[in-house]
Amino acid sequence: MLRRSLAAVMSAGLLLTAGCAGDDLAEDSSGETSDTGGGGEVRISGQSFPEAALVTAMYDELLTEAGYTTTINLVDTRDVYMGEFPGSVDVVPEYVGGVVDFLSTTIGDGETLTTTDAQESIDNAQALLEEKGITLLAPSEATDTNAFFVTQEYSEENGVTALSDLEGETVTLAAAPDCEGRPDCAGGLTDVYGIDIAEVLPLGFASDQTYQSVLDGESQLGLTSTTDGTLESQGLVLLEDDQSIQPAQNLVPAISTEFLDANPDIADVLEPLMSALTTENLTELNGRVAVDRETPEDVARDFLEEEGLLG
Repeated sequence: MLRRSLAAVMSAGLLLTAGCAGDDLAEDSSGETSDTGGGGEVRISGQSFPEAALVTAMYDELLTEAGYTTTINLVDTRDVYMGEFPGSVDVVPEYVGGVVDFLSTTIGDGETLTTTDAQESIDNAQALLEEKGITLLAPSEATDTNAFFVTQEYSEENGVTALSDLEGETVTLAAAPDCEGRPDCAGGLTDVYGIDIAEVLPLGFASDQTYQSVLDGESQLGLTSTTDGTLESQGLVLLEDDQSIQPAQNLVPAISTEFLDANPDIADVLEPLMSALTTENLTELNGRVAVDRETPEDVARDFLEEEGLLG
């Protein structure tokens, strides 16, 4: 019962965050940006899963203190806000690999531009970023890639601590619907690790249903992220990606280039946050939201004050 309720907290938190995030993107497009920086409206969008909501809350606190009026709209998937960015969206908390892959497949030729190095991935995508009108600021050390988990019991009984330990094994995978075939998901598990994926159950990314499928033994393997702060409390463990199929997914502020040109102080506001975040403290902060039931806003404010980023 405890395990089920903990996973449900994450889902409930996501719904609450999305419900409070703001109005439709089209309704957020009336404001004008400042010519001098340090004020005016800034429109923030991004994905609505708990970690993204937490980082958005940090952006909100910092930009508000810097004199901006923020409007926030969190949505389910990247393609929703990217259709409005730049345009009626000015700032997005992003992940290097995610935004680079999106641009490669939507306005590029589909070439793989991501590597395991964040700055190299950004450099590879510079032409596409310029074409789209997006500037990526300095990436954070904190990274959040796809990751795969099993139960503690399964790990101990089968001696499985890394994905390579599953070579030649047949498993059912509980994951997001778009996992099948992707090189950083089911495709990579098969092609690189030699794992026989009998079936991909489209139960969601780090969702209650995905956790429960693995806990119940319906699936042996589940999809989450490297900063999932709920796994230990549920009796679940991450497997090491020892063949490195995950591209760099460092947190990075994505800014409309036009907006950044008019408000250059945005970099000074957000880049200290990127320096303060690490994979370890981000995982801990995620756990406070998902397990301890603290709000993203409260956790964000506490962290920023502890790091001396708020006055």
